Amino acid sequence: MEFKRVVVTGLGALTPIGNTVSEYWNGLINGVSGAALIKSFDTTNFKTKFACEVKNFDADGFLGRKDARKLDPFVQYALFSTEEAVKDAGLDFEKLDTSRIGVIWGSGIGGLKTFLDEVVNFAKGDGSPRFNPFFIPKMIADIAPGHISIKYGLRGPNFSTVSACASSNNSLIDSFNYIRLGKANMFISGGSEAIINEAGIGGFNAMHALSTRNDDPATASRPFDLDRDGFVAGEGAGTIILEELEHAKARGAKIYAEMMGGGMSADAYHMTAPHPDGLGAALVMRAALEDANLTPADIDYVNVHGTSTPIGDPQEIKAIHDVFGNDIYRINISSTKSMTGHLLGAAGAVEAIASILALKHGIIPPTINHFTDDPAFDPKINFTFNAAQKRDIRIVQSNGFGFGGHNASVIFKKYED
Repeated sequence: MEFKRVVVTGLGALTPIGNTVSEYWNGLINGVSGAALIKSFDTTNFKTKFACEVKNFDADGFLGRKDARKLDPFVQYALFSTEEAVKDAGLDFEKLDTSRIGVIWGSGIGGLKTFLDEVVNFAKGDGSPRFNPFFIPKMIADIAPGHISIKYGLRGPNFSTVSACASSNNSLIDSFNYIRLGKANMFISGGSEAIINEAGIGGFNAMHALSTRNDDPATASRPFDLDRDGFVAGEGAGTIILEELEHAKARGAKIYAEMMGGGMSADAYHMTAPHPDGLGAALVMRAALEDANLTPADIDYVNVHGTSTPIGDPQEIKAIHDVFGNDIYRINISSTKSMTGHLLGAAGAVEAIASILALKHGIIPPTINHFTDDPAFDPKINFTFNAAQKRDIRIVQSNGFGFGGHNASVIFKKYED
């Protein structure tokens, strides 16, 4: 069968470096760090006292106090970024067939704050199960796409993808496949995460996964730097409107880019560590290229997973070496996590937006906080260290890898009619 073409017609973002797409993009190209000391809880007894928190987000002002109290922050973030994307795409759902518009949304953890609050309250009580009636529907990971569909009256496919830090890349791939197979006209897709709380920071500290550079939070996320010591937790949401090309053209939509393909794989190696030879990462990049009918020579920029962990960064570069060969010296590589921190289940969507905007503007966002070269990395590789670079970009690839060995990679191309 002949596949439908799938294009991007709307974007929305709520990030630690900007609460709109334009603010986010300006933060990226100017190398702004979103990391600072945590304000949302007392970190006195915690190993890590900083994160990339969303700033100046007013849930009560956006939703109203009554409705905001019924929603976990990860759902609040999802609704906020989606509203921007819907407006950006110029969508009037009363004029569209909403039975053919779906929502697929990624979150690695879901309502962690809600779960924490309810369990703490129960532990402090007398043993009576006095739980909030909204406890379960606030917490479950699939509730974000549920609320998006309810808000806009969308009756197409609706579910969540959960694959840790690959979750929203998986949501984009699933949405892409439904559209190109002719099963839907449009999807609201993306991801959200809100884990900057006692359980989230404490849990990742217990794993020794987080940076503990408390004396200098702004420079703590250091992908590919010799002195990287772990990732910086981030929070927020990213929304991408994916649409069948002819449907988009018929309604006169502006088109950011064309989604060309996606790949998925498993490391089948370890609960949290990547395969030491980057086998799963190489497999997923090849799968995405094959799905898009492209070769490594077609790619201009790879937005890498690049979390700033001692073992994760080298494995991804090994994989890119394996897949790209000498083309690795031609492409740009950058990790926008150096600025946003790691948004876990929302990372794929937020980084896909960065990749799409790089295509649109011909600018590669930098990998900031590079101070000392790591001899493990070939110095001829262009990591786009510390400053954005202008470049003619035609095709970009964006990687996401998650605990459990989940890998997902997506590819976008400059739109050509």
